[in-house]
Amino acid sequence: MSDPSPRANAPPSGDAMSRREFGRLIGAAAVGAQLPHLSTQSHTMSPDGVRPTSSAAAEELCDLTAVELVARIRRKQVSAREVMTAHLARIERVNPKVNAIVTLVAERAMDGAARADEAQARGDALGPLHGLPVAHKDLVQTAGIRTTRGSPFFKDNIPAQDDFIITRIRRAGAVTLGKTNTPEFGAGSQTFNTVFGATRNPYDLTKTCGGSSGGAAVALACGMVPIADGSDTGGSLRNPAAFCNVVGFRPSPGRVPSESGGWSPLSTGGPMARTVADLALFFSAIAGHDPRGALSIDEDGRRFAGALDANVKGARVAWWRGLGGIPFEPEITRVVDGNRAVFERLGCVVEDAEPDFAGVDEAFPVLRHTSYHASYAALLRQRPEWIKDTIKWEIAEAERNTGADVGRAMARQAAMYSQSRQFFERYDYFVLPVTQVAPFDVTTPYPTEIAGTPMRTYIDWMRSCWYVTFMSNPAISVPGGFTAGGLPVGVQIVGRHRDDWSVLRLAYAFEQATKHSQQKPRVL
Repeated sequence: MSDPSPRANAPPSGDAMSRREFGRLIGAAAVGAQLPHLSTQSHTMSPDGVRPTSSAAAEELCDLTAVELVARIRRKQVSAREVMTAHLARIERVNPKVNAIVTLVAERAMDGAARADEAQARGDALGPLHGLPVAHKDLVQTAGIRTTRGSPFFKDNIPAQDDFIITRIRRAGAVTLGKTNTPEFGAGSQTFNTVFGATRNPYDLTKTCGGSSGGAAVALACGMVPIADGSDTGGSLRNPAAFCNVVGFRPSPGRVPSESGGWSPLSTGGPMARTVADLALFFSAIAGHDPRGALSIDEDGRRFAGALDANVKGARVAWWRGLGGIPFEPEITRVVDGNRAVFERLGCVVEDAEPDFAGVDEAFPVLRHTSYHASYAALLRQRPEWIKDTIKWEIAEAERNTGADVGRAMARQAAMYSQSRQFFERYDYFVLPVTQVAPFDVTTPYPTEIAGTPMRTYIDWMRSCWYVTFMSNPAISVPGGFTAGGLPVGVQIVGRHRDDWSVLRLAYAFEQATKHSQQKPRVL
């Protein structure tokens, strides 16, 4: 594929977008107008005998890990209704500041929590997520709950059935309380859309939370939910986790099956949480074989609920060398490289090495453009004014590309898999930054330069994530520290093909050694 001209083929830069138009998006649909008023008092007592919960006790429940919440519910130290009440109160207090939960089903959530308590009282078998509040990314179909995909095409859409991942989450006992914000159709790593506006970073309300699972990351960081689902093509589970100091895991393609039936390994659903142990618990409930998923891995997901403690002494870690010279902000490099000593103290053997990413710059976008064309070209023809410019650009690029361009991209994808396999014959893990930049201004659609290097397109600033996507290996974003200005930075750990369990265990060891996740956001 020939190099696209930045002027002719790239989407408009942040400066080219109307500031008035983008400001309207940021202010659109203030979340206070979206959510019904929640009376915490109305939920603290019920005819069924729910114990009154003090404000301090309710706040404590929201800050507990998912693992501890499940344990307390099972021991009957707290009821699912008390847990849900506490989280609804936290949402009422904090969500108007950050706009993370964009559709709230409080009444349905309390009914679900009551049913969870009744099931426990009857002695029913309890799922691994029993009684946990959960919110779902506003891209996944949720039966009876509005699913907008961040687009005016679907602003009033109420699906009749659940996606695979939702079915599994509910079967595991979690109780849905709402939907989390996402960019339009999940396009881009900055969470804003014309339906709900922008989601803000809880560590600095003037900054972006990343995306596209941005609402999920913020809801977690603010204690509005203990677990949340997301999805990832170019970094959408990892980028917002890094920006919001939570954990986001892009599992091996096929580990969390998709109903799309597609053969591409680029996109996958996955879990997010505040700790690695919480994420592993959640992952154990959503991972597992389903014959309807073309790439579905035939392994029981319950294995991921095991003990995460591991002796990582002697593990061979490849430390990034610059990813072929793509730019990084100096603060990102400083924070991430400062963690090298942590892995060494854990007993890992750390060497400078990385896979060869030559040609991925051209191949990944071609395959991405093709998928966007298949999904959204028909909608563009119907109402072009309802499609944002960056998606129009994706579609136009797909139409400009030839069959030979797609063929070359697919060949590079196959070669990348082979090269990654060979790379991981020498190393157990590959460690690198999640993002190339720190959280930026919420009114900026996407960075147009990094460290003085212009970004030609709206996805160029996320190459440190989508290079890893192209490998088809499991990768996790775990809190790695903070910039001098107090903004979160994520460390990305990539593991061998389908060795998700090993990635979780090293991430857990790193998390326990650093405790970066314990620094709570300023908005609380």
